[in-house]
Amino acid sequence: RVLCCCMSTTGELGFELLIPREEAVKVYDAIWREGRRLGLTHAGQKALASLRMEKGLRELGGELDHTDSLLEAGFLPTCDFDKPGGFLGREAVLEEKLDEKRRGWCRRLFHVLVLDPAVMLYHGEPLLKDGIRVATIRSASYGHTLGGAVGLAMLGEGGQAVGEGGWEALVAG
Repeated sequence: RVLCCCMSTTGELGFELLIPREEAVKVYDAIWREGRRLGLTHAGQKALASLRMEKGLRELGGELDHTDSLLEAGFLPTCDFDKPGGFLGREAVLEEKLDEKRRGWCRRLFHVLVLDPAVMLYHGEPLLKDGIRVATIRSASYGHTLGGAVGLAMLGEGGQAVGEGGWEALVAG
């Protein structure tokens, strides 16, 4: 018996197989035997993390924590403000949107790509815009299909700094 669950950490169609321990090797061997003819290869968790980071997919406990709002994390398109009965936190999200209109652009999670393929990002690297620290890399990986390190960072107050040129990531070694 195998339970097949459709899930994805990369945004692509993916499956997780739940297999009784005593059947695992037999199921693995069958999948590997048949799959090799179709181009199946082994890929570990780091490969999945790299693909997720390339797409800018966010993860609670990775790039996001309990202090980040739906607006800051870029999740507003997932909110149905016209849902009958609303949703938990609806008023707070609407108030934050209004407050942002009054005060101007606030915090935002954004995607970073390092153009030098020899430079690696991990997490915690400061991002500078015109010499001023404006963000910190929250998580990162090497983007093999993009040819450079990719990461997600939260840009703080004063988001007007976003734009071309003048960006630096302070990386070790």
